[in-house]
Amino acid sequence: MEQTNEKEIGVMMQEEIFLGNGAIALGLMEAGCQVVTSYPGTPSSEILPEVVRLIKSEGLNTYVEWSTNEKVALDNAFAAAISGKRAACCMKQVGLNVAADSLMSAAYMGTKGGLVIISCDDPGPHSSQTEQDTRLMARLAKVPVLDPSSPEEARQMAGLALDLSEEFRVPVILRPAIRVCHARQNLARGTLSSNNQTASFEKDPGRWAATPRFRFILHGELNQKLKEIGKRFDRLAPFNFHNLAAGKKYPLGILAAGVSYSVVKDILSEEGRNEIPILKMCAPYPFPEGLAKEFMSACDKVLVIEETDTVIEYFLRDHTKVLGRFSGHVPSEGELVPEIIYGLINRVLGELDLEGLKNNGDQGAAELVKSLNLPIRKPTLCPGCPHRASFFAIRKARPKAIFTSDIGCYTLGLNLGVVDTCLDMGASITMASGFYHSFAQDQIEQPIVATIGDSTFYHSGTAGLLNAVYNNARFILVILDNQTTAMTGMQPTPGLGIRADGSKGRIIPLEKVVAGCGVDFIEIIDPYDLKGMTQLVKKAAEHVNDPAGGIAVIIARHPCVIAYREQAIPKKRKVTITDDCVECDFCLNRFECPALYKDERLGRTAINQTLCAQCGVCLEICPKGAIVEA
Repeated sequence: MEQTNEKEIGVMMQEEIFLGNGAIALGLMEAGCQVVTSYPGTPSSEILPEVVRLIKSEGLNTYVEWSTNEKVALDNAFAAAISGKRAACCMKQVGLNVAADSLMSAAYMGTKGGLVIISCDDPGPHSSQTEQDTRLMARLAKVPVLDPSSPEEARQMAGLALDLSEEFRVPVILRPAIRVCHARQNLARGTLSSNNQTASFEKDPGRWAATPRFRFILHGELNQKLKEIGKRFDRLAPFNFHNLAAGKKYPLGILAAGVSYSVVKDILSEEGRNEIPILKMCAPYPFPEGLAKEFMSACDKVLVIEETDTVIEYFLRDHTKVLGRFSGHVPSEGELVPEIIYGLINRVLGELDLEGLKNNGDQGAAELVKSLNLPIRKPTLCPGCPHRASFFAIRKARPKAIFTSDIGCYTLGLNLGVVDTCLDMGASITMASGFYHSFAQDQIEQPIVATIGDSTFYHSGTAGLLNAVYNNARFILVILDNQTTAMTGMQPTPGLGIRADGSKGRIIPLEKVVAGCGVDFIEIIDPYDLKGMTQLVKKAAEHVNDPAGGIAVIIARHPCVIAYREQAIPKKRKVTITDDCVECDFCLNRFECPALYKDERLGRTAINQTLCAQCGVCLEICPKGAIVEA
């Protein structure tokens, strides 16, 4: 028998409270993952930083990177996997759209080492454009998908995904939803491994560079792999199993997946309703046909509770027994929070003349909160945010423009009337180009101003800008450069030259990238200089309208007030509002700083000094000059 020394025991028994995303990072490192790539996006953003923390704590030889976008992340990880390494790439569910082209081909081509694609879903949605279900993307791509119900399960599935991928030579998707990503659980750390697998690429053009005829053959291989994995998923405790008693029949069973399983389990346990069987299906594709058939045969009706779409419900054969989204019993949109699950279980029990649940799903707490009449506050840019100054100047200089914008905290320019469209990452530029050509076709000179963040521009702005310059589009592009990826947790951008592990990378200045796209008008300004920013937007408009001109790019550069507290506002300027205020509400509606508010006692606008960042930008916005230094 092998001996385990005291130091190894200490490592194995070390306990720590992990965020769900940290648990995923732990699972990857315990499984010997050698390459981890990512592009930040809530709810996935914390995975890579946790990987970095674990690497540094154990001195592991693991490569990590913040990639410029999700496709780049997947391509890098895929290359590592086909060279025999264990690799992972992390993103949110809409990020997988960006990587979809690579995903579809990677499934056919297969892998050599393990490759897990971690795509974190956002039912709700809390901070996303869509509620899309990554399990459907897995079905489309024909790759296995795992759907954890807790941080511990996410940790276990990270290792399982790498094992399955390596065994069957196919990418595997791990799909935690936001309540797993951001839950916390006490976990005992196992031994973390660097994995000494050496990179070795075996040339095989019929696979790695397959033409359509070879892809047809690879498709057949993929289908066979899925059949074998599907048989494995029929008996995959503790992820796929039921608690049926042998030979017993039930009026109702509940089939639940992911976080919904944990909620259902807790509800039935608290209610003492052990007579209602549960089928847990946290590995839903390839679909475990045998397991589902056993459960369906034993139950007269089966309530399917899954987020956020009809994946499992779609695969069930006998829909006369199924209660779910197709039957109208489960909402077709929105997060399945505990009170909603409580209500839909109670509804089905009532319809089947079965005893209802005793509790009310914490509706009392919800009613109490409603009775407090708490004010509803919409999301807004932070006090002192440089984007607010940029938007104010843009609207002042080009009030009749169409304002196309993008994904990031600056989408909140909506509140300042300077965001008319927001489609996806990079679309501010491509939609500005599309608007220009649409109006130009009718000989209409329509002013257009596009806004995009620095990180978003690096992510997907360059292709759109190249296209716009090439096709002679004309508009103003304002790159809102706050020198960080603010919305998702202050990750560095290529413009900073800081890599994922904190080491030095090569700085790629925005202005050089813009110039490389063929733009001639490029000017940089600090948006805190409102007058200068306003004049520059007007100057850019002249260039756009000049027959010899073209696209004008303004880089509005000022550090984020959250990421760079001292640098962002080096000179504090305390402000107040005098009795000259005529209550025109111009500052409240057009500048919308959270520190400005209507003081009912004074009968006019006032400054909340607790919230005020003392940036002093508002000194220039009052038409009556009522905002002054204190």
